[in-house]
Order: sequence, then C-alpha cells, then structure tokens
Amino acid sequence: MRLRTALLATTLMAAAPAAASATTITGPYVNVAGGYNLVQNQHAHLNGANAAGAPPGGTSSQLRHNTGFTGFGAFGWGFGNGLRAEVEGVYNYSNIDHRPGTSVPGHTRGSDQSYGGFVNVLYDIDLKQFGIDAPVTPFVGVGAGYLWQHYNPIDTHYANGSHTRIGGTNGGFAYQGIVGAAYDTGIPGFQVTTEYRMIGQPGSFMDGAFHYSGSKGTGGNVNFDHRFNHQFILGLRYAFDTAPPPPPPAPVVAAPAPLPARSYLVFFDWDKSVLTARARQIVAEAAQASTHVQTTRIEVNGYTDNSAAHPGPRGEKYNLGLSLRRADSVKAELIRDGVPASAIDVHGYGEAHPLVPTGPNTREPQNRRVEIILH
Repeated sequence: MRLRTALLATTLMAAAPAAASATTITGPYVNVAGGYNLVQNQHAHLNGANAAGAPPGGTSSQLRHNTGFTGFGAFGWGFGNGLRAEVEGVYNYSNIDHRPGTSVPGHTRGSDQSYGGFVNVLYDIDLKQFGIDAPVTPFVGVGAGYLWQHYNPIDTHYANGSHTRIGGTNGGFAYQGIVGAAYDTGIPGFQVTTEYRMIGQPGSFMDGAFHYSGSKGTGGNVNFDHRFNHQFILGLRYAFDTAPPPPPPAPVVAAPAPLPARSYLVFFDWDKSVLTARARQIVAEAAQASTHVQTTRIEVNGYTDNSAAHPGPRGEKYNLGLSLRRADSVKAELIRDGVPASAIDVHGYGEAHPLVPTGPNTREPQNRRVEIILH
C-alpha cells in the first residue's frame, strides 16, 4: 500500500503543469534533492546462534522497514542532445520496527543507513518531437556505484526474556534505475525535478559482514539477501549554460488591405441643396463603407461659404438654414442607399468652419459642402 501511494504521488507530480519552455541542458549543472525512502523487507540469516529466537545451526527471519528518507547532491554535464552524465553522493536512512519469522515472538526496534556515490547516465526526452510543446522534460537513467550499508543496533526482545542485537558496516556494489521529470520555473537555468528511483544492492556483497550478539553470550554472523530501496524524490536543479535558442524568424505577413475612408465630402452649387450626380456617387460610397467598417453612428455636417443670396445679418441666418438643408439632402440619400435613419445625426453650421479661408462675401466652392463622418 505504501509503495502504491508513493508511486501515485510521483505520477501526479509528473503530470502537473508549469509555465515556460522545456530546457535541454548543455554544459554543467548541479542538482540537490531529497524525499521518501521505502526499503523492501530484507531476509536475514543468523549463523551460529543458540539462544532464544536463534536455534543451533542458525535461523532465518526478516527485517521490516518503516519510514525513511533520502538525500543526494549531484554534479553533471549535459551534451545538448538529451544525454547527461553525472556523479552524485547519496545518503539513505530507514527505520526498522519488526522482525517476523523468529521462533519466539519478540519486539524489534532499530534503523539502518547507507551512504556512498553513483555515476549516472541519463537521457532527457524532448516532447517537441511528439508535437507537445510543454514546460516539462521527462527523463530516464541508470547508475552504478558503491554504497556502505550500516545497521545501527537493531534490538529484538523476545517474549521469553532473551534478546539479540544486529549491527555492523559493510560496503558493496550498488545500482539504480531512474525515472523523472524536470519542470521549468521561468528562471533561466532553474528547474524543479521529481523522480522515482529503485536502488539495488546484491546480498553477495554483504555475506557474513554483519554480526549479532544475544543474551547468555551467544553471537555470530548475519547474511542479508538482495536489498531494494524505492525512493520518491523532489529536487532543485540549476544549469549554468542555458542561453535560449535564437528566436525563429518572424513570419512574413502580407500588408492588410486599406480600410475604407471614414470621412467623405459632398460639394454643392452656389445657393443649392440639390445633390449632383457626383455627389450621389460619393454618398453611395459612404453608405457602402459604413457596412465594411465598424460603424455605430454617422455624422452629417452641412456648411456654406460666406456669400449669401441675402446680405447682412439676414444672410448668416439664411446660410445656416441652407447648410442644414444640404445636410438633410445627404441624409435622405444615405437612407435611400440603405443606411438606417436612426444611425444618422444631422448638423448645420452655416458659414462656420470654412475648409478654405477667404475674404468676406466670397463664393468658394470647397466651402459649400457636407461632411459625412463614420464613427
């Protein structure tokens, strides 16, 4: 159950999203990590025992491990093609809380630890080759090295009052398999890693290297079988050479088609508000443009020059009315061209705001106009 739970936790961490682009390491990097260390039950054979729990000729039992932890630091080199090589130092610790299989029931308490180093070869899997652009880089690896195994005093007190104590230190060959993923943090070169590791250490390297002692002066050697550690690890990694690749060339984008104009001028004959053929053509263009650009309101502003059919103050008032009649003519034409009347605002400004400045009482064709503005 503990193994299944830890495997599920590592799987969930490996599936978690992150925000950045996956990194392929080129050059040196360092890595520190720690996590949960789960050791499988280990078989022990006690030779030469003759006390309770260890009859003459020896006895076999198991050491059941409980909680534990692991920690390591590594220095490595990435070759830029996914391959990495590293050396690491390792420390493992595990509590031991039971020793089933003895001939007399008893209570066991103790711990063990291992320390040493590995040389690892790993391969980063570039997800882009599978069409996945994600800020995570899965990796796999194998390692070989040397671990010293030390059993802190493991005491077993039996129901008949006897006890045994197992201890000793010995080193031997060890190997490991690694599956993990690295997550970019957005900080250049800095990644968070999650890993599952299985460490194995053959029992033949530990035969007779450990000892036990018991009540009434008994004692002897202890042989252990193959040892397996299952580890679930969270770490931090920093790569020193992480210059980002050059950005891809910018795509060539065709120039957008010019947008229709938003302002149109319609000109009138002197003292007239009737649209000429050319004026109707311009109004039609404005009506058509209002359907091709985002238009919420059409402003129609009428103007006159400063000449008048009726001179004096009466002429200014006359021109104001003339400018409004010109604007109304344009509005009517826009409506005939399909523009909703509710979208059109009409204004008459008379002689104000001339397009071409002139002297008084001057007939200027460009000032006799209506301006259509699309908003």
